[in-house]
Amino acid sequence: MSTKRSFFSTINAVAWSFVGLRRRKDFEQDVGRLNPLYVVLAGLIGGATFIAILMAVVHLVVH
Repeated sequence: MSTKRSFFSTINAVAWSFVGLRRRKDFEQDVGRLNPLYVVLAGLIGGATFIAILMAVVHLVVH
């Protein structure tokens, strides 16, 4: 029986997926354990953070 993972462990899994360095074994284990709502929230947070970092870098380079 699989146990659900916490929100912070979901953020960790999504962050590694963003980078593209997720092992297939870990991915397959996460499929049944990750809460879909947590995955969506972590993806939105990760995307917003990525865009904010890009905007900050562009702002620093332009000025």
